[in-house]
Amino acid sequence: MSSPRATAAVAALSEVERSRRQMLGMAVVGGAGLAFLAHPGTAEAAPEGAGAPAHRPGRFRLTVMGTTDTHGNTLNWDYFKDAEYDDAAHNDIGLAKIATLVKGVRAETKGAPTLLLDAGDTIQGTPLAYYYAKIDPITGDSVHPMAKAMNALGYDAAALGNHEYNYGLDTLRAFEAQCNFPLLSANSVDWNTGAPIFKPYVIRSFKARGGRDVKVGILGLVTPGVAIWDKANVEGQVKFPGIVEQAKVMVPRLKAAGCDLVIVSCHSGATPGSSYGDALPFPENASTQLAEQVADVDAVLVGHAHVEIPQRFVASKVTPGKQVLLSEPLKWGMRLSVMEFELEQHKGRWHLATSRSTLLNANTVAEDKEVAGLVAQDHAVVRTYVNSVIGTCTIAMSAATARFEDTAALDFINHVQGQAVKDALVGTADESLPVLSIAAPFNRDAAIPAGDVTVRDVAGLYIYDNTLLGIRFTGQQVKDYLEFSAAYFKQVNGTGPYSPDQVTNAPTATAPDGTPDYNYDVMGGLDASLAYDIDIAKPVGQRITNLTYDGQPLDLAGQFVIAINNYRQSGGGNFPGVKTAPVLWNAQIEIRQLLIDWTTENGVIDPTTFTTYDWKLVSNGQPVVVEGAAEGGRH
Repeated sequence: MSSPRATAAVAALSEVERSRRQMLGMAVVGGAGLAFLAHPGTAEAAPEGAGAPAHRPGRFRLTVMGTTDTHGNTLNWDYFKDAEYDDAAHNDIGLAKIATLVKGVRAETKGAPTLLLDAGDTIQGTPLAYYYAKIDPITGDSVHPMAKAMNALGYDAAALGNHEYNYGLDTLRAFEAQCNFPLLSANSVDWNTGAPIFKPYVIRSFKARGGRDVKVGILGLVTPGVAIWDKANVEGQVKFPGIVEQAKVMVPRLKAAGCDLVIVSCHSGATPGSSYGDALPFPENASTQLAEQVADVDAVLVGHAHVEIPQRFVASKVTPGKQVLLSEPLKWGMRLSVMEFELEQHKGRWHLATSRSTLLNANTVAEDKEVAGLVAQDHAVVRTYVNSVIGTCTIAMSAATARFEDTAALDFINHVQGQAVKDALVGTADESLPVLSIAAPFNRDAAIPAGDVTVRDVAGLYIYDNTLLGIRFTGQQVKDYLEFSAAYFKQVNGTGPYSPDQVTNAPTATAPDGTPDYNYDVMGGLDASLAYDIDIAKPVGQRITNLTYDGQPLDLAGQFVIAINNYRQSGGGNFPGVKTAPVLWNAQIEIRQLLIDWTTENGVIDPTTFTTYDWKLVSNGQPVVVEGAAEGGRH
């Protein structure tokens, strides 16, 4: 007969298990749900590595959890707002939230085998990430907060993303050295030898009841766009073969090594297409092609696209009847992918019988105290840094409407960029050329207040780690560039009023889900006005009208200096003319830091000194009204 104390302990344990199961059940987002939640009564204890009773002789279950595009988010915090993160969907972010979900899944599987993977873009994207790359760099004595958090979570492997290369190979290697798990990238290869410069894959073995060990191969791949976007950091050192092409080399090696299950952690979107068009022979987004065209791939943890895919099956084109599982857990630690695989043994070999996946929502759980504690000091240091006052602003500036009207916020970026390039060209043959500058509305939430201005206010205007270059264009190339950029707008007849979504983010052949804001550029003049109308009643390629410089029709044969970021100049977005244009200056200075330094040195941001409303949307020559327009849209 059990003692009262023992009975109470069992009851308390049961309540903990019920609470955990309820927590995981509430977190499920689409897909197939979780098998261990569907059959709670079968989850009795099993020996380490043997798994739950689903692992009866001849059967084996593996649970694989995955994250992607965490982008330097350890805590549920928005450094630009200096407040807990929130958005319209009330998502939560950060690895501390993910840790709670991971621990819940591991506990619920009752000792059955699990893996935890990541699909890349880890060390860039927040002021926290920037601080430990540039202010107190991990190439010195500091330890990256993402390494601390991921080590605590017990990751088994992580694929590299394109943003891993943003800070150069030295920083990436320093991060690799701090991780207790391998960084995988089968298609990051040596420039000369073609051999992978990181581990291409790892193989994990698990004990199974009544049969030989189950071997799981984990392959890492990255979008080949790194060759364009981080050309300055990788040219002459690293090449990036195609995802499908390299997988066709590596997957047979995994099968030859005895792998029963092959999972690819692939930093490449599931919707085919490339933001860089045909600038490279390999597509940017190729996870679907990978599943279709490479034999023996069983599942793909998808990254790069920042979308939510709870469960998607792709029919193999090389193995009739085979369905390959895809799952993508959104971004920033908002979701955790959970994939479950059931294997059966036939004639001494393991074969995949069933697979399924779902997503768990991080906004249903509290942050894990252990992980939050590990990065608490780093978080405090960065909050102090981003909240330090570096100047004042006479008039508030916002980028909320910058994608559909001329704004002071983007004029500020263009002013600082243009002045930096002009100053750099003093004493050169190009110093007398007129300077133009391009900027994109990266961050709809960016705003600089009237009054005190902090580092985070300025940094919020430019959320990427792009560097500045100066190139030379003709007037015709300027017009062609603006025509290409204007493809961002949907074609409409009439002057509105329209909602912003009715006129922006037009789908194109290279962006079937809609052109992202970062691939729409505004161009402005430094010492004189570059003015133009965008007629969105006209077809793409015929939209730029009334194009003038300094009040006169633009000289199409004239010469201009263009201040441009490295992403765009290297081919990002596939804008015309930029890759072959002469480079006049390239000191690899970060634009965000230029904005911070300019504010620090000048002390006062006075928008009246650089703001001119030079472009507007029209329909058949008449101004278009877009709801919410507050600045240039009124002119």
